[in-house]
Amino acid sequence: MKEGDTFNKLTTSLSLDERKSLLSKLESHSVIAKEPLYEENEHSRVVEDIEVRFAKQPWYIRIWLYIVSLFKSKSPAKVFEDREVEKLGRLVAAKAPGFYNAPHGFLLPEFYEALNKLKESSRFFYSALESGFNRDKGAFYAFLGSLEMEDVHSRLFTGTDPNYIFEHNPEFSESFLRQTAQQTLESVTAGISEEKRNVMYADARALLCLKQLSSFLYDRLILAFTMNNEFGGMACSVAIVRDALISLNNILYSLKEIPSMTLLESLFVFILQEEGGGGKKDIDVEIQKLLTRAETAIATIRDFNRRVPLTLITRCAARDCSLNPKSLSGGEDWYLLYKEYWKHAIDSRFFAYFGNRRRRELERSYADFFKDTPLKSLENGESEENPAGFPVNRISSLCFLLTFHGAAFMVECNQLLRPLLIDGEFYKKENKIEFTENYNELIKLDDVIKKFDEAISPKGEWGKRYTQAKGEMTALPVKRRKIQLIQEEVDESAGEIVTRSHHALVSMVNILTGILGKDTSGRYDSLSNLSKLPGKGTEFIDGLSSILLKLDKAQRILQTIEELETSGDKQ
Repeated sequence: MKEGDTFNKLTTSLSLDERKSLLSKLESHSVIAKEPLYEENEHSRVVEDIEVRFAKQPWYIRIWLYIVSLFKSKSPAKVFEDREVEKLGRLVAAKAPGFYNAPHGFLLPEFYEALNKLKESSRFFYSALESGFNRDKGAFYAFLGSLEMEDVHSRLFTGTDPNYIFEHNPEFSESFLRQTAQQTLESVTAGISEEKRNVMYADARALLCLKQLSSFLYDRLILAFTMNNEFGGMACSVAIVRDALISLNNILYSLKEIPSMTLLESLFVFILQEEGGGGKKDIDVEIQKLLTRAETAIATIRDFNRRVPLTLITRCAARDCSLNPKSLSGGEDWYLLYKEYWKHAIDSRFFAYFGNRRRRELERSYADFFKDTPLKSLENGESEENPAGFPVNRISSLCFLLTFHGAAFMVECNQLLRPLLIDGEFYKKENKIEFTENYNELIKLDDVIKKFDEAISPKGEWGKRYTQAKGEMTALPVKRRKIQLIQEEVDESAGEIVTRSHHALVSMVNILTGILGKDTSGRYDSLSNLSKLPGKGTEFIDGLSSILLKLDKAQRILQTIEELETSGDKQ
């Protein structure tokens, strides 16, 4: 399964009623305070440039600062700013004692403890974002949009459905069906109201800020602190971490409002999907746990902003009284990502739709080709009957070849091909060699596929490694990679079997065409003793003609199956 498939499945599998029910559960359980996370006050809001403030001072103050500047070799405005910074330092000490020592320029133990708490709380959102948003932003926005823009989602989901379009336009060709879906996408997305766009943008901004806050390099700040007996605990020179403090302050300033409940629901659903805890039985319990963690994290962020005058500390650290926090840019790309997701979703839906049509055609071909003989299956391969089996990308091709060997090749084809192998006198030696090689390839097909089936069984080479990898208690990315490598080995082996078999069928068709005198290329020739081979009159020749048609049909069916399976790899 590809990385985005889980999210695509999740986005389309939950009905709107189920999504609204989840949101209702969250809102009924939630006790998250509605107060803003970041509130500006008279000390932290935007201030004028120091030059402007200096110019507004009374004339006698400016004369005094000018006299002082002569002794300090600084401009009067700089002398004024130094004094303002000293005032800020005293203000910080009075407003939040224990966080910053202005005379020495040190962050104090209280700041260290608050920073650690902020780090731990932010990690919750890092895990939540990693489960969904960071891995497939488009699918996440699609899920979020189904809640924030219910009517838009409904129109897109229905209006781009191939079944719906075909039902109303049965005369449309495949290209017109796709074109209709794309036109629906363009018209619906272009018609999203300004109000809904603003709601989605606000959520996108919150996601961006949560991502920046949760992935902030806290350890660089924390490791700068050392034990300082003078200050009674962990302390750090503010000059060392000034730039990091400014960055953190910008992030906190940008995350002013709490994330919407709709946004939190989307994060929670993706977490539950990732952890396998999204079953209806435990959904209330799991959501309550996640809500509790979110409430704690949000409360800690709000408490940090209230207790720590970070803007004032950064002004002291930079010795710049006009230093103001800057709002992070970003979030505007939600619309492009949302639309791009739906473009891919439409392609996937049409791929599946036409793929299903071709599969139904194949099933009819199977029934006709095998005369209603049931299609054999791999005992250990994943299927509807065996969902716990090993997932094999080429399983349909292998099942067809397995059935072909038992129901067609050994029963009909071999009776006429074996005399050619034993008694046939080929004019061209290379034709004889090619016939022998490909005959042997087809005759041992049953053994080859069964050996492959044993290897993917729980006791087989690949099966044991696969089971062991799935059961390992290790990091999820490492675990996924191990499973992926095993699957790639299996798929490569299956692909080799299918490729060799297809080549053998095509080659046998070419050789029989030459034997029957129908090859116009001149590469394949007939037999010198064709008329003397076992058979009654023309019955043997007629039989070979029938086998030629059967082998040609087999290779065409196999080619169609391969095209379906390999095109699935590209999706």
